[in-house]
Amino acid sequence: MVMGEAAAHDLPNSLRPEARTVHEFRLNGISLSLPAGLATPEILSKLGDGTYEADEARSADRCVRPGFRVLELGAGIGYVTAMCAKRAGPQNVLSVEANPALIPVIEANLARNGLSGVTLVHGAATGHVEEGATADFAVSEGYTGSSLDGKGRAVTVPLISVHDLIRAHKPHVVLMDVEGAEADMFNRVWKCPLRFCVMELHPKKYHARTIKKIVDLMSAMDMTYDPVTSRGKILGFRKVWGAGDAPEPLEDDGEGEA
Repeated sequence: MVMGEAAAHDLPNSLRPEARTVHEFRLNGISLSLPAGLATPEILSKLGDGTYEADEARSADRCVRPGFRVLELGAGIGYVTAMCAKRAGPQNVLSVEANPALIPVIEANLARNGLSGVTLVHGAATGHVEEGATADFAVSEGYTGSSLDGKGRAVTVPLISVHDLIRAHKPHVVLMDVEGAEADMFNRVWKCPLRFCVMELHPKKYHARTIKKIVDLMSAMDMTYDPVTSRGKILGFRKVWGAGDAPEPLEDDGEGEA
């Protein structure tokens, strides 16, 4: 049956014929596909010229090493996820994404790169939450910029405590792009063998004291500013090793403070 123009126009965006078109790209050796229904012209342009998530990709290249455990908060379409999995091993990567429409996209992109062993969790990472808690997540056009306190179509998503994720995964690297939710994640020291943490700050969404709280907590965990991964709103930290200290072995159980 051929669908008439008026009927197609009445369909939700995700079901329209043009939404079934898939765009394909290759960045830093990672093969990516993206349904047209999720792509804005700006996203497609950045994917096409190689500038898509360039700072995040550089951070992954800087921080992630073979055998490191990686916690990624805000996976997008799985580009940086795949880079981390390729370097550290898929079994060492735990990625969290709140937008339900992106979960199958991430899974497909990991599969096409032979990296399906990544642990992918659907939910919005935040600070302390009660078990089973949910919240409305605002999905913006084109998916970038979606957040718990943003504008757009609201979908109900599980809330996940960052402290539970850290306790379970004991990451050496944390990569974070959660559109302002990071403000609630720095109320107590993370107990893990943390070596690098890179996040995108959102100063328009919280007071400068929140940024100070983040910096102070990182300092309390013997983390210092990392000029290699920091740029603009991207703020990177790395572990401070004493002159006679050796890095923790990868088999460390992570029970001590980072």
